[in-house]
Amino acid sequence: MPVPPPSGYSMGRPSCWDKVKIGFMMGFCVGLASGAIFGGFTAFRYGMRGREFIQQVGKTMIQGGGTFGTFMGIGTGIRC
Repeated sequence: MPVPPPSGYSMGRPSCWDKVKIGFMMGFCVGLASGAIFGGFTAFRYGMRGREFIQQVGKTMIQGGGTFGTFMGIGTGIRC
């Protein structure tokens, strides 16, 4: 019985585009975490509570994730 090919990648090795996507997602997750930490501290320092706090932290998380993810994706693309 033949062995099925690996799913998701052709020939078992990820392409350069797959590596860039993985790098972006890793950077995005790290940026989300750091955005939650720094955004939360900043919002508490400004005295925000409730909906205003959640909006500020969420905005900081998305901005941090997008920025760090972009740089990680570019860095991974350079290494390909």
